[in-house]
Amino acid sequence: MTTQKRQILATSALIYANGPVHLGHLVEYIQTDIWSRALRLQGHTCYYICANDAHGTPIMLSAAKRGITPEELIQTVGKEQQNDLEAFAIHFDHFYTTHSQENQTLTELIYQRLKERGDIEVRTIEQAFDSEQHMFLPDRYVKGTCPRCKTPAQYGDSCEACGATYSPMELIDPISTISDTTPVTKTSEHFFFRIDHHTDLLKTWISQKHLQPQVANKLQEWFDVGLKAWDITRDAPYFGFEIPDAPGKYFYVWLDAPIGYMSTFKHLCETQGDIDFSAFWERDDQTELHHFVGKDIVYFHALFWPAMLHAADFRVPTAVYSHGFLTIDGKKMSKSRGTFIEASRYLKHLNPEYLRYYFAAKLNADVEDIDLNLMDFMQRINADLIGKVVNIASRCAGFISKHFDHRLASNCHNQALYAQLIQQNMTIAQLFEARQFSRAVRTIMELADDVNAYINDEAPWKKMKEEGRENEVQAICTMGLNCFKVLIAYLKPILPITAERVENFLKIQALDWANCTIFLSDHEIDTFSPLLTRITPEQIEALMNE
Repeated sequence: MTTQKRQILATSALIYANGPVHLGHLVEYIQTDIWSRALRLQGHTCYYICANDAHGTPIMLSAAKRGITPEELIQTVGKEQQNDLEAFAIHFDHFYTTHSQENQTLTELIYQRLKERGDIEVRTIEQAFDSEQHMFLPDRYVKGTCPRCKTPAQYGDSCEACGATYSPMELIDPISTISDTTPVTKTSEHFFFRIDHHTDLLKTWISQKHLQPQVANKLQEWFDVGLKAWDITRDAPYFGFEIPDAPGKYFYVWLDAPIGYMSTFKHLCETQGDIDFSAFWERDDQTELHHFVGKDIVYFHALFWPAMLHAADFRVPTAVYSHGFLTIDGKKMSKSRGTFIEASRYLKHLNPEYLRYYFAAKLNADVEDIDLNLMDFMQRINADLIGKVVNIASRCAGFISKHFDHRLASNCHNQALYAQLIQQNMTIAQLFEARQFSRAVRTIMELADDVNAYINDEAPWKKMKEEGRENEVQAICTMGLNCFKVLIAYLKPILPITAERVENFLKIQALDWANCTIFLSDHEIDTFSPLLTRITPEQIEALMNE
């Protein structure tokens, strides 16, 4: 493994401060957390940051509906979101908000630099306007019949039935979803970011393998038709940052949201005092910037974002990783079918690490949807974590405690087996870094199978009954527990809570990729207590029927 220590900043897409965390959100946060933990365990510095995405019309309207201010809404919801994410052992070095002074300052700075470069263009546009609510309507707040395929109840930007794109007023019989009235067309002056000025830069950046091949190929479609200027303006009333020298005009949430990565990290730097903001955002020779996002927002992160950064004299990302959506039992998450499962609902019934493990067993480096099949979920957790991994400790620890006064043997019973596990250290580390989590899990479980086979073959429960073989039993169980320690170290990015409990049970310092290879001999351990319990069909049923 390389001895060169890296400086890495990892981000997940900011969570919109308008509702609770659900299992679909958790795919990305768990993926980023596992990746960040794995790199830290290898000795690298890896900061993982996130924030709530606090601006936009939905925030404004939701707050009004509750009879509170937008600031109160984002504070309340943000705290609930953060608590749910922490319950799933997702460790942020900092969790902040885009509604901050740091974000406003950086947003205005970037806008000013874009303007000075000639990248901001002023245009007069036509928009749907709700005369009753006295506000311009975002596309998603207009519904009507698709002008192409005539499917009713379609949003004002695109048709879910035929895929057509259009402007809200092109809908047949458009209706404002806020007031149920027919919107009118009004003109307004908006500011546009000329992303087309940076076409060559983006083509070069994409060609340098900063994206997954599937994403890079998909983005080629945008270049084929020509990059279009991006509207970065919204009209009052709007909850966000007002544009300097443009009263009643606000920065579109998608302008200041990604800048929230910068402002969150800046707040961390200022709070902690020993992290250099400029090293991560103004230079890229010694640091790395990795974004994890869903496939539905990849074009913001792979086109607009690097273009904005480059135009404003900041560094571009090292990589943008996109993942697919989550389905449950093969279907889209749906409230009516009971498959729209919030994090808090899951936590009432099941161990959060079980979901971390199941997602890890499904995730790879491709942009693929993953399915949470609840029966498969139950069977895999019971077979892998309880039947294979924890089973090793439960079979060996009792002998050590009961017959050998909690003390491991001083000799190594099967050096070849232990060497076999240690030899996979580099491979598993590389799989985690490459986001090939499913292959890492498969490799670890194959090793667990080998250890269980060893214990079955040696049968310490039989040898303990044979006179004069006590020392051999102690050595066999010592080997079993040492192998268990290595397996837990390999699983630690996925199961950090369980790993800490194992460290306490074995009375050892925190495991990492280097020290997990050290063999424990003539070492005292604690009394073993069950680490994980089987999932029952009743728990799955209770989760789905709540």
